[in-house]
Amino acid sequence: MGQPVREYLLTLCVTVAVTYLLTGPVRKFAIAVGAMPEIRARDVHREPTPRLGGIAMFGGLCAGLLVADHLQNLNGVFELSNEPRALLSGAALIWLVGVLDDKFELDALIKLGAQMISAGVMCMQGLTILWIPVPGVGSVSLTPWQGNLLTVALVVITINAVNFVDGLDGLAAGMVCIATCAFFLYAYRIWFGYGIEAAAPATLFAAILMGMCLGFLPHNMHPARIFMGDSGSMLIGLVLAAAAISITGQVDPDAMALFVGGERNATHAMLPVFIPLILPLTIIAIPMTDLVLAIVRRTWKGQSPFAADRGHLHHRLLELGHSHSRAVLIMYFWSGLIAFGTVAYSVHSASMWIVLAIAALSAVGLLLLLLPRFTPRAPQWAERLVPPRYRHAERAAEAALLDASAAEPEPARPIAAGVSGVNGATAIGPRSRFPDRRKAGSSR
Repeated sequence: MGQPVREYLLTLCVTVAVTYLLTGPVRKFAIAVGAMPEIRARDVHREPTPRLGGIAMFGGLCAGLLVADHLQNLNGVFELSNEPRALLSGAALIWLVGVLDDKFELDALIKLGAQMISAGVMCMQGLTILWIPVPGVGSVSLTPWQGNLLTVALVVITINAVNFVDGLDGLAAGMVCIATCAFFLYAYRIWFGYGIEAAAPATLFAAILMGMCLGFLPHNMHPARIFMGDSGSMLIGLVLAAAAISITGQVDPDAMALFVGGERNATHAMLPVFIPLILPLTIIAIPMTDLVLAIVRRTWKGQSPFAADRGHLHHRLLELGHSHSRAVLIMYFWSGLIAFGTVAYSVHSASMWIVLAIAALSAVGLLLLLLPRFTPRAPQWAERLVPPRYRHAERAAEAALLDASAAEPEPARPIAAGVSGVNGATAIGPRSRFPDRRKAGSSR
């Protein structure tokens, strides 16, 4: 078992490295071609930021698949299954449409059609749902058109859920990375714990998707230097959907039965283990909730479900008074709690400690939502490891500098001779480093 783990780590590291190294040149390319749209009413950033980060992420996907194809244990995934090729075909199509959208702003219906076609391409190459486990019934085989229809629906829903949540710096990549980490642990357990080789493609997809997100996050954390754009959000949504489809529709649930008896009894007894199989979308529960609320909200107002607004969950957190970084961390917290909590419950459903831990962490999350004005402070020994805004000494020095600048009267001088500040005011000396964020339209 140690050898496959090392090969997964190697695939993960290569994907991270390629994505990270490609993002810098991609950023320069996006600026050169003008893929920097103007600030929109629903945006929370204050400066035009290049998109097309999905180009680097697609490069990481290709590199990860290429490395895995040349490894001793992971090579069998390509020899025994056509799913990696199906994933690459669908990903290339949706990525190309996303690149065009980042540059030319395609119509929403065109993107929806491209998502359905990408899902159809994967279905044609074998990446589709063959059966689903139903509690109390057992494995229910699906007809080809039923399986294809369910596959297309799952792909479209997952892509749009990830796309809708991509509204803050580092939010979509971080949430997908956290959810995929939990998904990887579950898929790896099915493969090596139960000896089911049909779970191997999903495990590989999850490892590569983690690498894509981890490699892009350093460039996308607040303040972001580049956005993934639709080329990135739709790409990682499709990869996540492909992993869920692979393990839901390709793994025979009867092979996991631990109880002797009829199919009905075995399926019912193994219900906790089937939770991530029956409901793979729990891995992206937060984006799914945001998607459903957005559709209901816009339909209720008589708008198109694809009409953009500022009513998403991350916008609500900013309106409550949370800072940009805090809103992202809160979304990370809930995403990790739901994803890892679901996987933990599926493994040890009889343990009351799992339920109590999830309830306690949920209470902590609710408490964090009610404390938007609380500013975290890192301990002194860890201040070098955290961003400057969490360092107590630097914040105290900045506050003292601001107080000193406010106490000293500034000599009157023409605006042309000074440095223009916010709203045309003159900022002189150190004070120019601290503009009025609220007047500048900051989300803080």
